Amino acid sequence: MSTNEQANAGAVVPFPARISAAVADADTASIIAVLQDQLVLAREGKLRSVAVVSVSADGEAVGTQWSCKGADITGLIGKLTVLTHDLMAARK
Repeated sequence: MSTNEQANAGAVVPFPARISAAVADADTASIIAVLQDQLVLAREGKLRSVAVVSVSADGEAVGTQWSCKGADITGLIGKLTVLTHDLMAARK
């Protein structure tokens, strides 16, 4: 890691004051509500691990992300793998 990368590694990048307008629908509102619920719990220190499976709007891409304590990683990856496979199977 370069010196510049090390200096920026802990930097917090603020979101723009206003995010571009998007068409609000029930699916988008549901995703935002779930994420906001998790943010509240994280800020209150009530979470120790989070796992996310994301599916692109066109259904072609599935991604997984997690943030967890070391002891949780195996379980979370297993659950994400099963969920991802289920999502991919449901797509067909």
